[in-house]
Amino acid sequence: MRVLGIETSCDETSAAVIEGTGDLVTQRALVILSQDVHRIFGGVVPEIASRAHLTAIVPVVEQALRDAGSSEIDAVAVTNAPGLVGALLVGVSYAKAYAFARGIPVIGVHHMEGHLFATALEHPDAVPPFTALLVSGGHTLLVDVEAWGQYRLLGRTRDDAAGEAFDKVAKLLGLPYPGGPHIDRLAARSESGDYRFARPMLRRDQQPGDSDFYDFSFSGLKTAVLNAVRSSDLEASRGAIARAFQDALVDTLVEKTARAARQFNRARVVLGGGVACNTSLVRAMRERLSSRGVQVFAPTPRLATDNAAMIARAGLFHLERGERSTLDLNAFASQPLPGLVAA
Repeated sequence: MRVLGIETSCDETSAAVIEGTGDLVTQRALVILSQDVHRIFGGVVPEIASRAHLTAIVPVVEQALRDAGSSEIDAVAVTNAPGLVGALLVGVSYAKAYAFARGIPVIGVHHMEGHLFATALEHPDAVPPFTALLVSGGHTLLVDVEAWGQYRLLGRTRDDAAGEAFDKVAKLLGLPYPGGPHIDRLAARSESGDYRFARPMLRRDQQPGDSDFYDFSFSGLKTAVLNAVRSSDLEASRGAIARAFQDALVDTLVEKTARAARQFNRARVVLGGGVACNTSLVRAMRERLSSRGVQVFAPTPRLATDNAAMIARAGLFHLERGERSTLDLNAFASQPLPGLVAA
């Protein structure tokens, strides 16, 4: 089966074509058009993003079909939640029209479920059962994946997402948007010196069943960075503060993920989302879990950030289960992860 995927949840217009069945899937094409204009404003402007998607959606899809070598498509999968509603509506509207005109099925895909599938497109062993850490600009989720379509949501951020914290701290440090890559590079060549920030929502006496055992919170860490910036010579301490911030955030993500892998006896950990590109996070996760024989899989930057290949892959899974969306498919800014089972 050949599936056309469409992704417009934020500021990337993306289309992809995948082909296969089950976990034997080949990526035939992937086109991603990023909107660099948002760097001027230090963050994504929803109205600008929506208008840019309107301009880009047709040529992006057409290029993906050319790259795939054929316009023969069996179904269309499109992100319909969560995300910026105006941006989502561009992709959803186009996908429904494309599918209706060709008489093929359309299926809405949850953006975060797409991230669960993304790594398996590059690593055939990144399949259930596994522990998943999804870290992006808008979400931080810790999920136990028992099987495709069967997910236990163990923890989530109670305030800022990890990627959002990177962006806000980068702004405090005078670094460009998006902040994650800039902090990662600066921290890699810096020492934390006298700076050390508390690991948020992480205590030695926490036990499984505690409400904060798996949850995350990064707003206090962001405030600690703000206080450090205000009380220091920023030019002299920028690198040290960046390193201390990243160490605190990475340590928290690694510890919570290790807890989940141990609790559910998982031999695989899969990272997803834009923050999965962070080199320190991937390295620390592998160092922490390798002694227990746990494999850690991380996608390359192209599949870690928002892309249509992961949407097509998740759509293929649902299509093979006989699921279809109707033409009243709508876009939603927020929606629970599908397939949730009791934690």
